[in-house]
Amino acid sequence: MSFITESQLKNQGRSIKTFTSLNESLRNFKNESSLFKTKIFLSHKHDERDYLEGAISLLKTYGVDVYVDWLDEGMPKTTSGDTAVRIKQKISESHKFIFLGTDGAINSKWCNWELGLGDAARYIDHIALLPVKKDYTDFAGSEYLEIYPYIFNIDNYQYFKGNYRSQGTYVVYPSVKGNDKVVPISEWLRSR
Repeated sequence: MSFITESQLKNQGRSIKTFTSLNESLRNFKNESSLFKTKIFLSHKHDERDYLEGAISLLKTYGVDVYVDWLDEGMPKTTSGDTAVRIKQKISESHKFIFLGTDGAINSKWCNWELGLGDAARYIDHIALLPVKKDYTDFAGSEYLEIYPYIFNIDNYQYFKGNYRSQGTYVVYPSVKGNDKVVPISEWLRSR
């Protein structure tokens, strides 16, 4: 069992990549019918496109619609208060909020602001962290993230959180108020 590492996420983007660029991939995906798709607001640090591509590739395997702010044609050209208004609107329109938890995003003022909005709009059943760890390191100084469900890989059939679980990706709820729920990500994404 493990968090997703930076190298795994980069490789995910490379291995599933079927389009010539991230922008083209997202635009093509955006043009698909999204009538019955779960809409995800993906909070991320803009200069970490390798991780973003891997996260989007992973999420697309579940047939969801991923919102990325810098591809939004309605977003102001320069960052302003209008940018914040648009982001708030998109978070409220989404069914799920996922925070791509890289070290850069955890230290970003914008990403933490978005996480706060996601918390207010989606806590606890419709928000999750996708923690991306550097290989063989831990996050430090970000204990507040412990209150959120997180996306977790189980590498092979094993005992985890009170049950034997098969290999796959799960959403693990924090142990808050006795809650110790673990659900397959596909099930979590279908719940609205």
